[in-house]
Amino acid sequence: MNDSFPVVKTEAEWLEQLGPERYRILRGKGTEYPGTGEYDKHFQTGTYACAGCGTVLFTSDSKFDAHCGWPSFDQEASEGVVAEKRDVSHGMIRTEILCKNCGGHLGHVFNDGPTDTGLRYCVNSLSLTFEEDVSENE
Repeated sequence: MNDSFPVVKTEAEWLEQLGPERYRILRGKGTEYPGTGEYDKHFQTGTYACAGCGTVLFTSDSKFDAHCGWPSFDQEASEGVVAEKRDVSHGMIRTEILCKNCGGHLGHVFNDGPTDTGLRYCVNSLSLTFEEDVSENE
C-alpha cells in the first residue's frame, strides 16, 4: 500500500481541525485506553464515519460487543473504504487499519471475529463520528 491518500493536509492543519486528542489517535497512531471510548458500548442505529474526513467506514449493522474495550465491527460499510498496513510496532505483528480517503489511523483488524466474516475491526472511538439513522425512530 502506498502512503498517498486523496485528502492531504499539513500536520498543523490536521491539529487545528482535530484537536489534540483526536490528532494523537488519527495522525499519531495513538490508542485510547480500553473501555474509555464513547462508542465502545454504543449500539444506536446509524453510520460511523472517519473523524478526519467524514468518509463512512462502518455501520451499526456490523457492530458487535467484542468485550475488548474498543468499538468492534465485522466488516467495512462498503468495500475499499478501509486500508490495511502491516504494523510491527510494540513487539507485535498486527494489521493496522486506516481511512483510505485521508490515511487516518483507526485501529487494527484481527482474524478472531465471532461472525461469518471472521474479522474484528477494533477501532478507536476518537477516530470516528456517528450519525444516527433517524428513519429508525419515526
